Amino acid sequence: MDGFLFARAGTLLRTSGTRTRFTDADTAATAIRSGAVPLLVGALPFDPARPAAFTVPQTWTRGPGPVLADPLPALPAARVAHETPSRAEHIARVRKLLELLEADDLRKVVAARSVQLVADAPIDPALLLAHLLATHPTANGFAVNLPATTLVGASPELLVARRGASVSLRPMAGTAPRHANPATDRATAEELLGSAKNLAEHAFVIEWIRERLAPLCTELDIPATPELVGTPEVWHLATPVHGVLRDPATTALDLAIRLHPTPAVCGTPTDAALATILELEEERGFYGGTVGWCDERGDGEWIVAIRCAELAGDGRSATAWAGGGIVIGSDPQAELDETTSKLRTLLGALGAAALVIP
Repeated sequence: MDGFLFARAGTLLRTSGTRTRFTDADTAATAIRSGAVPLLVGALPFDPARPAAFTVPQTWTRGPGPVLADPLPALPAARVAHETPSRAEHIARVRKLLELLEADDLRKVVAARSVQLVADAPIDPALLLAHLLATHPTANGFAVNLPATTLVGASPELLVARRGASVSLRPMAGTAPRHANPATDRATAEELLGSAKNLAEHAFVIEWIRERLAPLCTELDIPATPELVGTPEVWHLATPVHGVLRDPATTALDLAIRLHPTPAVCGTPTDAALATILELEEERGFYGGTVGWCDERGDGEWIVAIRCAELAGDGRSATAWAGGGIVIGSDPQAELDETTSKLRTLLGALGAAALVIP
């Protein structure tokens, strides 16, 4: 795929070609803030110390429209070739994290796992994105070229958007599976709204965002309680946050760098949680990072890179991730089940979901 695709709220940004590349986030932010760069698109990896993948495109269009016109061709089927770590190992890691939470100053750590897929034929990134958005029409869709892979996903979570002085976010933390039976599904949603464990996990995220944004905003509106947001696979607790910037020179990319990684994908305290993840887990790549765009006015949109997969250059293999926040009181088996529910987003599109459902 040549370019970048970003679909949000009925609008599609499509770019092609590359004028300039940036691998350092601060250098990219300086370039866009100076007005020398008309548009910057790309992604930050989960680990902020690793190279970013930003480009200044040669051409772009932004407006209503689908990724691909209907009818969509079928995607090639894929099978799960490997799980990293194994389910038993993931449960063991969660138990280890619970021990650390009891002994250290850690309050929350996100534990993730991945599945490696092998496809029957090359997977076209744009076609995969189109299928994801067909089944998840309210999601934020993206396909971004990385140095050796393409990151494709349909994320429910907005990290931050800026338009003029107005800032908006919708952080998510706290999850429960959906059910085919409407009564069971509604009962599960109501249980999530009242869950002390999930409300505590969500509160960690909200308080961290308040601390990060309060110095930058003259106004900051954060509701006292979260609301329910549903995807076809899971329920989430979400809080819509709105603010007014103190300094109009603060760009959307500046805000994304300041907010990433949030406790929703990393944990709290951030530095300790990040160090724990880097010690215990395999490389996450751009999963749990952020994907988006910023223009010369400083406006832009950045979303949390979840419900995503990295496609190999030849399209014949992919790695998909899912994670969940571990706090005191977390149940290891329930945490494994949560990652399985979240993996359905990508694997369902490729006909592989049944292979990871216990």
